[in-house]
Amino acid sequence: MSLVHSRSFRVRHYECDAFGHVNNANYLRYMQEAAFDAAAAAGYSLERHAAMGHVWHARETQIEYLQPLRYGDTVEIRTWVVDFRRIRSRRAYELRNAGEDELVARATTDWVYIDRARSRPAAIPHALVHAFFPEGVPAEATPREPFRSSPPPPSPVKVRRRVTWQDIDPEGHVNNAVYLTYVEDCGFQAVAAHGWPVKRMIEGGHAILTRRHEIEYLQPAVLDDELEIATWLSEVRRASALRHYTVTRLEDGALLAQINTLGVWVNLETGLPERFPPGMLADFGPLITQQAPSPKPD
Repeated sequence: MSLVHSRSFRVRHYECDAFGHVNNANYLRYMQEAAFDAAAAAGYSLERHAAMGHVWHARETQIEYLQPLRYGDTVEIRTWVVDFRRIRSRRAYELRNAGEDELVARATTDWVYIDRARSRPAAIPHALVHAFFPEGVPAEATPREPFRSSPPPPSPVKVRRRVTWQDIDPEGHVNNAVYLTYVEDCGFQAVAAHGWPVKRMIEGGHAILTRRHEIEYLQPAVLDDELEIATWLSEVRRASALRHYTVTRLEDGALLAQINTLGVWVNLETGLPERFPPGMLADFGPLITQQAPSPKPD
């Protein structure tokens, strides 16, 4: 059985967005801190990893948002390692509001063990594996579902931005959570360009809220990289749609990350989904592809 670690965070005012909810990117920041603490509790702090010449980089994250967190709440995170493979490890997370049983979010992240000197994946030491499974390592790793590749875009909205100092973490890369900030800004620009700015939604008592993120990190972005974020839609339903994003480095055209986001049209007063208003899907028509995402081969 894996070691289970718990960590609590009090929601600060600056972590909330204009809807009064904790911004999506901050959930990833909570998770990352909880993961670092869990590793340290098992004897593998960031300092020990650095002394060993290794570091963990996120490869994929899936997070489902079930209930909003607000200013003054205390979020409690339970996290544990699900399995180890040769160079990868999956970690699970459950997030709750303090004193409540109901989940506010659940997530998993696949981490890759990296040799810092070579900037390449490395085999995970047996001693490290056993530190997280003191009662014995599972005989088989949990099956992975391949990341769903995005369908081809019809006429995507594209936004450019340059990586700034505030985006960079101590590894010298754009931090994992910052990618959600990038794509959130791109999404707002996309809806505004098609006649639905946030102000119009809020004045009508509605918003498009995120229910799920699927993120695949492929290559790191570094300071001063110029990036292009593109977005389009698929799988449009009565009250939801799947939004796709790609993050590309302009200098060489390298795909750095891809994100699938499930958005839901929500009544802000009740918090419940409602049918998209008449004409809205017609306004978004140029962004909608009829082809669904498909699993990417291993």
